[in-house]
Amino acid sequence: MKKVKSFFAKLLLITAIISICLNGLGMFAKVHADTTAFQMDARAAYAIDAESGQVLYQKNATKRYPIASVIKILTLGVILQDIRNHHLKWDQKIKITPAVAKMADDWHFSNVPLMNGEEYTVRQLVDSMMLVSADGSTEALALADAGSTAAFNKKMMAFAKKAGVTDIKIYNMIGLPNGDLGKHKLKGVDKDAENLLSAKDVALISKYLVETYPETLDITKQKFANFDVTKDQQYLMTNVNALLPQNGFAPKDGEIDGLKTGNTDRAGKCIVSTGTFAGRRIILVALHTKGEWNDQSKMQQDFYNKLIDEYQPVEIKKVSDLSAKLTSVKVKNGKNKNKANIKLTKKTTVWLPKNMKLQATKPTLRVQGDDQKQLTAPVKKNQQVGSIKLHIPGLPDFNIPVSASRSVTEKSMF
Repeated sequence: MKKVKSFFAKLLLITAIISICLNGLGMFAKVHADTTAFQMDARAAYAIDAESGQVLYQKNATKRYPIASVIKILTLGVILQDIRNHHLKWDQKIKITPAVAKMADDWHFSNVPLMNGEEYTVRQLVDSMMLVSADGSTEALALADAGSTAAFNKKMMAFAKKAGVTDIKIYNMIGLPNGDLGKHKLKGVDKDAENLLSAKDVALISKYLVETYPETLDITKQKFANFDVTKDQQYLMTNVNALLPQNGFAPKDGEIDGLKTGNTDRAGKCIVSTGTFAGRRIILVALHTKGEWNDQSKMQQDFYNKLIDEYQPVEIKKVSDLSAKLTSVKVKNGKNKNKANIKLTKKTTVWLPKNMKLQATKPTLRVQGDDQKQLTAPVKKNQQVGSIKLHIPGLPDFNIPVSASRSVTEKSMF
């Protein structure tokens, strides 16, 4: 009988231990799952609030990959820049050469028909480039603007640099492998070479484009546009962006008004979309998405719907909104002062889980310099002195720059 009791006692003990272990693993799994609110079935992805720069999601975001026709965002940037600088005009007519007509007539590529010797306006070609990703139109625009693929590539690199992007590979304006450009390919470059950018690069270029050239969105939000191939032939273009309002994958609360898709064998299906949600512009990039076009659109729709269902933008006006303990920082060698008051470098807005208070983000101050806990005098008024890091459930940490609200002079040695 004692042996039976001993057996059951041991069995109960083992059961309890297993239960504790399983519960522990369940708790771990829950914490792990909660660290990222969003999941995207793509090789790389990056999502930001365009105004604040807050990163909402990132996956392999800084690794460079082929991006196919998404590069036409950068092509558009150069064209809009040169229209503003009076190098091109919207109503300027561009005559189609045999080489461009051949590109436009190739069924392997995305296109509208362009007839050799016909003339089309810059506006027509831009619309077809952005709505249906017309490769021939893109080539015609770039060559009319710069004269050659290599010359236009330099313009694209310069535009990207203005957006804060430098470490990229640019081979052409279209997004095709170099060899597919035929007469206009780069000499001495592998025929399979494709433009290489990261998801973050694409997001930064897109941000700069829509902020600097807001007319971009007047183009990309068009659902339909007519293209006059000849006087007697008209082509109705339907925007390929399935997330636009009233389309099958339009998000439920918010409005998409751009931006671009792309696809090659190496790049896979790529997409960058943008729209306003709760009054905030969001930019979402996904490279080499898995599945079909509908899967790609559904994935982005799910992202936006979850963002607006579970999160909300909260304005931060001053440091004390985060924590009264962070309104000042120690200063070493200060004359008559051992502390400096700090302020937000600028007011900002942060996405937080609904019903979460700012103070619950566990804000921590990190001071610039070797000693991250204190400053060294002299400190100038409005000098950026560090940042406050917010820990937000489900999203990457968000750093908010802070500055000194007044000067602190250095203590004299005499």
